[in-house]
Amino acid sequence: MSEGNPIRCFRSQDCDPGALQEQTVAVVGYGNLGRSVALNLHDSGCKVLVGNIGDEYRTVAAEDGFTSCEIAEAVAGAEITLVLLPDDVIPDVFPDAIAPALRAGSAVCFASGYALAYGLVDPPAGVDVLVIAPRMLGDEVRRAYTEGFFSYISVEHDASGQAEPRLLALADAVGSLRRGAVALSAKQEALLDLFVEQTFGPYLGMALQTAFQVGTEAGLPSEAMALELYMSGEMARTLQAFADQGFFRAVGHHGTTAAYGGVTRLSGVDTEGMLAFFRQTLADIRDGGFAERLQQERDAGYPTLEAVREFTDSPSPITDAEQNLRKEFPVLRATGDADGDG
Repeated sequence: MSEGNPIRCFRSQDCDPGALQEQTVAVVGYGNLGRSVALNLHDSGCKVLVGNIGDEYRTVAAEDGFTSCEIAEAVAGAEITLVLLPDDVIPDVFPDAIAPALRAGSAVCFASGYALAYGLVDPPAGVDVLVIAPRMLGDEVRRAYTEGFFSYISVEHDASGQAEPRLLALADAVGSLRRGAVALSAKQEALLDLFVEQTFGPYLGMALQTAFQVGTEAGLPSEAMALELYMSGEMARTLQAFADQGFFRAVGHHGTTAAYGGVTRLSGVDTEGMLAFFRQTLADIRDGGFAERLQQERDAGYPTLEAVREFTDSPSPITDAEQNLRKEFPVLRATGDADGDG
């Protein structure tokens, strides 16, 4: 799909469920996303094999009732392979355990465009290459199965002549087309995903921490700051209102005080600095700089991520405030960890 063309959108009525008839699906990787997808496929009537290294995840897959085996064995026994491993792990696993086991006429599908966009994998020429990238955390893919979830989908290579019908049937079986899917190439999906994560995400995180610091320095209770900023759910509902009503329309529904205060403070925001940061980040992602550094980080044993984990696991006023609120209000109990897949 070239830039400037209208987007292509798909729903369940656009797919032919028969495109998956008598085809076995191998789910490679049984983390949060892999488990969710495997269970969704099973509930949609698909025959599923799970490929995973011999660890606790393979044990969980067996306990869930799936035939669980080595990755290459699962791929060889399937017509469709879903690669649901972390982006930085895929280049290590794909050449030896996945690519040689793919049969001509089969399909391999990725849960993000990352590995394809940056040339980190080289699928055999005789297989369909597909992308189904859920816009949802891994465990939420399972919880959202009934009502569906949005995803980006793409046919990157059509070797069989039936890649698109196969893609749509697969997207429907995992639960996406109940809500909807948008056609986006692997390169576009990777660029979009990384761009938002590395621009909007850091600004949001720093804004939250800075507001917490300044507010508590001014004598506001730390628990009240955490509640106001995110724990009450008001901010989450505000973001949901953007989706439900439209960004500008939802902004207009705020009270006079909030609307006037927010609008009049806009002139104090360093928009030129923000634009420069966003554009530099986008260029670095597009040129492959980030992907190269991520692989270097992996090769070095993730020193940066280890430092981040040590920092986030250390005592902090924000964590203390959260714990105090949870003691007072059990409804705010902590939920499971976020998904680390893709």
